[in-house]
Parts: sequence; structure tokens; C-alpha cells
Amino acid sequence: MGATTQRDSGNDRGSGGVRTPEPRYLTVGQVSKPHGVWGELRVKIITDYPERLERRVYFYLAHPDSPEKTDRYEVEKCRFHKETLLLKLGNLNDRDSADELRGMLVRIPIEEAVPLEEGEYYHFQLIGARVETEGGELLGQVIEVIDTGANDVYVVRGPRGELLLPALDDVILDLDLDSNLMVVRPLPGMLPEDEK
Repeated sequence: MGATTQRDSGNDRGSGGVRTPEPRYLTVGQVSKPHGVWGELRVKIITDYPERLERRVYFYLAHPDSPEKTDRYEVEKCRFHKETLLLKLGNLNDRDSADELRGMLVRIPIEEAVPLEEGEYYHFQLIGARVETEGGELLGQVIEVIDTGANDVYVVRGPRGELLLPALDDVILDLDLDSNLMVVRPLPGMLPEDEK
């Protein structure tokens, strides 16, 4: 069982282990700062499929604290520059207007997401998943997914407190989204010792 995830996210932060409804949008980037004086935005890319972004005719922008409240923006120009996306949106014609969008999430409708391969899933789909050892011991629920660059780390809250489980094939044995269950084999020293 591969532990492959996709970095596009509905709302990457967990909700305390409560299963949240599937979001209407996926976050594919975040505005870092203005670029130049004509209203372009420098966008940090947070998707595994950046090539699809250049062809878009619109994006939705949302504040990180309320990601479902979005505003639609028409794309005038979109290009890559080094590790970022330079984005010129309609009605954004100067640096000050662009600066007001600093920190905003760049989103696309979930219906327009790249279809995932078998064994792949979006971060938001893991939030609230029940986590058990291969022996059936309940470890808790996934409350957050941390993207470390090398591999994802699942934050699990349960009877033993908060655990960090790396998304590695040796650790994540099975993930069944239909039953909302993740079966794991923690590496030695990964779990806190049982209280005596």
C-alpha cells in the first residue's frame, strides 16, 4: 500500500479529528507578495500539478482563515518564474492593489482537479480518519497533514496523546477512504510507552 498524497488541499489544517465535508475548492497556491508595479502577484505553488495552472482562465482567491469564502478573478496572464507562479489578474493594475492580496489562497473548483491515480488522495480526505495498528489498537484520528518536503507526516490525536506518523510504506500499511480507516505499523520508539 503506497502512502502517496497530493499537496492540493481543501483546508490543510485539521478540524480536531472531526470529519469535515468535502471542500468545494482545492488550494493550489498562496500569494506571497506583489511582483513589479503593474499588479502582478508572486504565488507560491502548492500543488503536485503546476503545469495545469498556466492554462487557467480564472482562479478563486480566499483568505486562509475563511477558505470557503472565495472571490473569482479572471486571469490576464500566468507564467512561471523560477519556483513561483507570476499571476496577473483582471482589475488588479498596481502594486498597492496586489499587495492587498498578500497571503491569500489561490484555489480551483474541486470538479476541475486532476483525477487521482489509485492509492492517491488529497490531504483533506485524511482528516478524521480512524488510525489503528495492524493488531487493532486504536491510536486516534488524523487531525492534520504536515507537508515536510520529503514525505507527509500525519498528526494523530488519541488515547496516547498526539502522535506523528510519517507517510512511509513501512508505516502506513493500508488506507481505506470508504471506511475512513488507516492501518499502521509504528516503528520502534514511535509510540509513547504505556503508562504503568
